[in-house]
Amino acid sequence: MIYASTAEEIAERRTAFLRKWRLRHPTVADSLEEAGEALFAFTTLPPSQWKSARTTNAIERLHEEFKRRIKTQTVLPSAATAAMLFWALLASGQITMRKVDGWTTLPKLSSGQETIDLAA
Repeated sequence: MIYASTAEEIAERRTAFLRKWRLRHPTVADSLEEAGEALFAFTTLPPSQWKSARTTNAIERLHEEFKRRIKTQTVLPSAATAAMLFWALLASGQITMRKVDGWTTLPKLSSGQETIDLAA
């Protein structure tokens, strides 16, 4: 569903998924219905941003790399120390971040939307 190219295609695939799995595994279907539209909140963004918004892989990768770098230290003195370490690793090129797809359209909202729901 998340790899569909339009919101309408997502809705069609969701309906087909629910029809197929409702009888075999009702708890799976219930879980998808419970998630509601928040599961597909990325569709409110311009389509060029969908690839980056529908996954947390980039964030998870940074988190794992940061954990790997500090695992020898039992405690960091403060949150400021953690931030300084992160930025130092980033500035030195020891950890890298990939560019967000559709970054040129980040300030734009789609379909008459006034604000982006950051909680979704």
